[in-house]
Amino acid sequence: MGLTIHYEDGQTPLDEDEKDGLLIAAITTRSELDEVEQRNIEEAIRWTIERRKKFMASEILTESFMCELHKRMLAGVWQWAGSFRNSNKNIGVDKYQVATDLRMLLGDCIYWIENNTFNPDEIAVRFKHRIVSIHCFANGNGRHSRLIADIIIEKIFGGEVFTWGSSHLLSGSESRAKYLTALRAADNGDYEALIRFARS
Repeated sequence: MGLTIHYEDGQTPLDEDEKDGLLIAAITTRSELDEVEQRNIEEAIRWTIERRKKFMASEILTESFMCELHKRMLAGVWQWAGSFRNSNKNIGVDKYQVATDLRMLLGDCIYWIENNTFNPDEIAVRFKHRIVSIHCFANGNGRHSRLIADIIIEKIFGGEVFTWGSSHLLSGSESRAKYLTALRAADNGDYEALIRFARS
């Protein structure tokens, strides 16, 4: 029967090859997929908490860490977890530009930190926004970017993790609508709404 997914506003469709990477054949609906992905993501969050004292900025802001975190988030669900996407999407850079653009972002973020270019919340949120616009992976980019922002603010700056609207960003929810509006403002260079949302 295969996996049937209905995509909401702001979600990136998977191509057929990517769907074939599903590791759990019993999953056939979006809600089943969301449930198992969420369990896997909670494991990744636990991993970051357990390593609280072991992370350093130089370790976090690397291509290998970005891929490792994505793998820990989704490895129990997708065969390609932790690997850059092999297809172009309705969002993001060309698939051949992913690694180059990610390295540029990592370098920019190191510069922002070393030079106090922005305050800590804005650095983390700008990083989150830029990595989503690159869209490194076939799936899970929004959730990956929010977890990375939390890691940056907590592990590098010693701040409190973001609340991201204090709820799951479920399709059709008021919180998700606010989130998408804030992302669109950030697309135009205005990060204030996204920073406010991250702390709401």
